[in-house]
Amino acid sequence: MASISDLNSAVKETLEHRGVLQEVKARLRAEVFHVLNDHQEQRPPLTNENILITELIREYLDFNNYKYTASVLQSESGQPTQKLDREFLKQELNVVEDAETGSVPLLYSIIGNYISHRKGHDA
Repeated sequence: MASISDLNSAVKETLEHRGVLQEVKARLRAEVFHVLNDHQEQRPPLTNENILITELIREYLDFNNYKYTASVLQSESGQPTQKLDREFLKQELNVVEDAETGSVPLLYSIIGNYISHRKGHDA
């Protein structure tokens, strides 16, 4: 018969394998942050640049299913919960997409364009 220690180890290993343990830890960190953040001072107004940057990061986090990290980012940054329209972001940042980049966060296009531009200057 398995001991309590063996059972605990087996449960922990199974939860880790399924990704549940990491998700629970991330959710707990997010909730602790939200509790602590409720008592912090008022933030200064968001600048247009910070709003755009935070929106790009939020899109990236959502795409990669970092939902608790995205929740903490939204809470900590004071960013409105309403997401900015992707077309608006593309226009503001002069991002041109193709068929490949249309399905990924804009950060991928921005970084890809930067790398291509840099390689062109290094040649």
